[in-house]
Amino acid sequence: MNTADLGLPVDVPSTALFTDQYELTMLRAALKAGTAGRRSVFEVFTRRLPDGRRYGVLAGTGRVLDAVENFRFDPGVLGFLREKDIVDEETLDYLSGYRFSGDIWGYPEGEVYFPGSPVMRVEGSFAECVLLETVILSILNHDSAIAAAASRMSSAAGGRPLIEMGARRTHELAAVAASRAAYVGGFASTSDLAAGFRYNIPTVGTSAHAFTLLHDSERDAFRAQVDSLGGGTTLLVDTYDVTEAVRTAVEIAGPELGAVRIDSGDLLLVAHRVRQQLDELGATGTRILVTSDLDEYAIASLAAAPVDAYGVGTQLVTGSGHPTASMVYKLVARAESADPKAPLVPVAKKSSGGKTSVGGRKWAARRLDADGVAEAEVIGTGPVPDELAGRQLLVPLVEGGEVVAREPLDVVRDRHAAARAGLPLSATQLSRGEPVLPTEYAQLPSGS
Repeated sequence: MNTADLGLPVDVPSTALFTDQYELTMLRAALKAGTAGRRSVFEVFTRRLPDGRRYGVLAGTGRVLDAVENFRFDPGVLGFLREKDIVDEETLDYLSGYRFSGDIWGYPEGEVYFPGSPVMRVEGSFAECVLLETVILSILNHDSAIAAAASRMSSAAGGRPLIEMGARRTHELAAVAASRAAYVGGFASTSDLAAGFRYNIPTVGTSAHAFTLLHDSERDAFRAQVDSLGGGTTLLVDTYDVTEAVRTAVEIAGPELGAVRIDSGDLLLVAHRVRQQLDELGATGTRILVTSDLDEYAIASLAAAPVDAYGVGTQLVTGSGHPTASMVYKLVARAESADPKAPLVPVAKKSSGGKTSVGGRKWAARRLDADGVAEAEVIGTGPVPDELAGRQLLVPLVEGGEVVAREPLDVVRDRHAAARAGLPLSATQLSRGEPVLPTEYAQLPSGS
């Protein structure tokens, strides 16, 4: 059974309080002013990528769809809002029947993006769209940051599998989301069983140093693990002396021992020594797994080492130094009245300090060069140029309040691999640099 993104509720009364209070006070004021029903367009984008990153990775879209479906103001939530006098009775009456009935478009999950890319567009009345700002941003900012780190790590790994094992380094619910985002970015498995249960991500795990320390000797610990899990298991060999541990591991499990794990020391040096020893003992098929505070740079430094897989925790679930994608949710167009036929008028914040935005309901397309490699992210409003019509990036996600784009996580993961492969080769360089694609704005008309 594929359990990816089945609309499962999170363990809270509803997702409706995953919001900031000012969204409700804006709603209250708009209802009183008669502007809450104006047709509006909000867009999610980032003004810049984290320093040194060449591309972003959109992740969390499936979780956004779940959150929108579960955005309901049940009696307990309404009672809280009434008790704290956050909104008035008119607003409470509106919220009691809240159901998002608009449309959401977005880049397909797993796609790459660049500064200014309208990765998600939310359309409907001002009232129903403004309430979704915080929950959408909290999901996309977290998951996209993790997926970007995962993508860099999987690229650095050069095809060697990566295991996500960062649950103990973050919030328990964030750990599940991080596992999902890491899988989108190219990781092969997770140690987190909640992620395996909810999203059908392959799970792995054998033993920690505590298991070795529990027993009277390392030999006893290895024997107990092999007797329980079989010779194909992974034995942790750095509790005491690595050389002695490898010898004991092969004696007990035989040359068919599945793998050994190294969790400390000079990983490059130790991996070479362990590989040589395994081969001399006849365990030529035994794999070497390394862990120990890895990031993309450490993984790249081990490219020439005889390492078969990597386990990554802390650096992954914290975005490898960039724990947010810095996305924003901005009103870019709105109608002049609540009349459904009223035309949209572009709107944009004008501010100093780099916080300006571009008004208008936008499309986005990726232009390719003669060899089929991406060369620019093109963004505009109004008609799409004929030469870009077949390269548009936004797809329908929600139509009339109904989700239309839920998909298996493996599809998302494969999409990201294809999107990254379509970028210039410099996209995977770990050295600091500008975004690998420039963002070009097509001629923006005065209306949209």
